[in-house]
Amino acid sequence: MSPIPAKKYNRELRRLQAELVDMQAWVQATGARIVVIFEGRDAAGKGSTIKRVAEHLNPRVTRIVALPAPTEREREQWYFQRYVPHLPAAGEIVLMDRSWYNRAGVEHVMGYCTNAEYHRFLHQAPIFERLLVEDGIVLLKYWFSVSPDEQEARFRSRAKDPMRRWKLSPNDLMSITRWEDYSRAKDTMFVHTDTPEAPWFEVPSVDKRRSRINMISHLLTRIPYGHVEPEPVEIPTRPGARGYERPPRNLENYVPDVAAALED
Repeated sequence: MSPIPAKKYNRELRRLQAELVDMQAWVQATGARIVVIFEGRDAAGKGSTIKRVAEHLNPRVTRIVALPAPTEREREQWYFQRYVPHLPAAGEIVLMDRSWYNRAGVEHVMGYCTNAEYHRFLHQAPIFERLLVEDGIVLLKYWFSVSPDEQEARFRSRAKDPMRRWKLSPNDLMSITRWEDYSRAKDTMFVHTDTPEAPWFEVPSVDKRRSRINMISHLLTRIPYGHVEPEPVEIPTRPGARGYERPPRNLENYVPDVAAALED
């Protein structure tokens, strides 16, 4: 499968992002609540896809949720409790960069939870999600997959790039040596949580451009939005001067003009 040419990719991405802006306007106008879960293999392109989805959306309407490791108090709560405050109110979209499915993946594989906690999660997750959907939340779950060779290549690329090295955590590196463990965990998770109310949708992402286009296109087909005509915006005429005098510039602090060195 050949890569999508950059020019065609950028044109289609721009079109889809304009549709996302229309969808966001519909969400605000109708009070819809949307949760989009991004899960998958490490280095499978979840973060870069979220970035493209949210790039032109209003951050006060569309929030990205990427929770850190739970605190001691959160570990003593009902597992889903720490996620509930991040669910959307009317007119909001939440993009979850990983989610409660941490328990079915990294926590289970790496031994961060007990077997009892793991099996309780597999039992409760479909119930929890059914309650969200019954209450009117649109819940979409995407699993980004990547081949073991491509994952390793992306890890090596990150390790050489000082701008992206922060993306490599010890758990990320362990995912190479525990590939089959994560595969079994994913298969088990799908058996228990791929439900009619909240199905999983897989996104092959060896080609990141293709995966972004496919995921965003699918997202737009799953939300019954319509075009909302925006309120007309009138830029007022600036009034004339009314005696204001700016203080002398030498009394203010300015950042150095280092950009001047870039001039021809």
